[in-house]
This record gives sequence, structure tokens and C-alpha cells, in this order.
Amino acid sequence: MRCSSCEAPAIVDQPYRGAHVCAEHFRESVEDRVRREMHAQLPRFGRGTIAVALSGGKDSAVALVLSHQYFRRRPTVRIVAISVDEGIAGYRPATLDAAARLTRSLGVDHRIVRASDELGTTTDATARELATTVPCSYCGVWRRKLLNQGARAEGADALVLGFNLDDLAQTVLMNLVRGDLDRLVRMAPHRLRQPGLVPRVAPLSAVPEREVYLYAHLRRIPFDHGECPYSGRASRNLFREIIWQLEEAQPGTRQSLLRTHRRLVERWLADESIGAPGRCRACGEPSASELCRACEYLRIAQGPSEAVGAT
Repeated sequence: MRCSSCEAPAIVDQPYRGAHVCAEHFRESVEDRVRREMHAQLPRFGRGTIAVALSGGKDSAVALVLSHQYFRRRPTVRIVAISVDEGIAGYRPATLDAAARLTRSLGVDHRIVRASDELGTTTDATARELATTVPCSYCGVWRRKLLNQGARAEGADALVLGFNLDDLAQTVLMNLVRGDLDRLVRMAPHRLRQPGLVPRVAPLSAVPEREVYLYAHLRRIPFDHGECPYSGRASRNLFREIIWQLEEAQPGTRQSLLRTHRRLVERWLADESIGAPGRCRACGEPSASELCRACEYLRIAQGPSEAVGAT
């Protein structure tokens, strides 16, 4: 199969646009999509600090490399990578090693925020205490909280996340199925600035997951291939399978879901009550309720007297 743009051999097919692409044009297409998203999500950003959430996996590694590439000619923009160590034995250490190798190769500052230090517990410890609760429930909200705290401590103006097209399409569908319109509006990339919350940017939002993997492979970007031992219990797995089936039957479904999300957000932007949470009474982080979900889980795991004010 030849490339749709030249005579070189194609290395990937893109059914959603009816094209086959060679290595050179594929790389250019990924970088062009990321550049467009950066322009749209961070318009005219020429001075300040950009934090990049770096787990050590393929998505965050590619997000860091392309963020560094995008801003490298702007000496007034500082890039800092932030990794969260949730305390997952046999998994997180290897990803942190991969993250450290990548940041060293790029000359980027790297900060690690540890749940054991900031929360007084770890995902592994909580999984033992709350054996019937899916670990992704509390691990996810704790990770988001620690990323926000870490980015804010670095004085970041924005936090780049490695969410790819598949990730965001799954999140849109999950929130629609649950009827959670407030969370649908608040999901990344952020259109509304919320007090205390570093705005999220998702430059990979137009790039499918398998293309992120292929791009990382072609550019020899170091990342860890490990899978979290708790991921098999995540409810997201069901929506991932549904999205795959829909995309197979009707290419372009993922892009359609993101367009739907953007249109809904635009309609609701005038409603100031949506996407503008208050503050958690325990830790002071942004929250849609009196107690944020991170502190709610801490209270369950550690007991009310220990959880309040733990952070």
C-alpha cells in the first residue's frame, strides 16, 4: 500500500479520514495536529511555566516531547515535568525511571509528588484497607489532586495532560451515559478557568491512541510499557470496548464525540454555575461539594479524624 500523499510505502491506515500514510507524512500529521491543538487551547502563550503530567507511559512521554518541541524557541517559557508516585509496587518505579530518563535527555526539570508524603497513604495501602472498592476510584482523584498541587507549586500557568483521542472520547461517553453534565463541562481541555485549579491542556486530543504509540516508536521516545495491576477493574474498560466497536463500524466516531462535547461546552459557557466549583473545607482544593472526593476517600480509608486536614 502506498502513501496517499506520496509514493512511499504506507505504515498506517487512517480509516477516519480515508488515507494511508507513510512514516514521514505520519510524523508530520501528528505534529501538525498537536500544533493546532496548542494554538487553540493555549492561544498566544509566550511567557510563563508549562507543567506536563509525566507518568512515564507512551502518552505522557509524547506529550512532553511535543510540548518541549513546541516551546523550545520561546526562552521565556519554562517546561517542568510532574510525576505522581501513588505507591503502586511493581509498576510505578519502572515508569518513574522511564520518566527520569526522558527528562534528562530533554534537559527538563522533573518533580515527583509522592502520595505517601502528601496524603499519608498510598494506593497499595488503601487497596488493602478497602478491598471491595475499585482502586481506580480513589487513585484517580488523588492523582489529579497531587498533579494540581504540584503544578501550582511550580507556578504553572497550564498543565499539559497526555490524554489522546480515545481517552477523551471514552470520557465524553462515560459522562453522557451517567448524565453528569457538570463533569462533562469541567473535563479537559479546560475552557473555563476555575480558582485554584491549574487549567488543563490536552494537545494529543486529535491523535488516536495507536498513533501515539506509533509516533513514540518512530521517534524512539523512551517510555515504560507496563500496565497498572489495578487497571483491570476500571469501569473505563467497558467504554473503551464500546468505542472500539463503534469506531470499527463507523470510523470517525471518536472525533464526533469530541465535537459533540465542544458544542455542548460552548452552549453552557454562559452558565456561571457550571464548571465553577467552590473549595474543599478540609484541604482547600477546588471542589463541587463541601468535601472534595479526594478527602472523602481519605476519610473512608483513614477515618474522619485523620483525613480532615491531611493535606
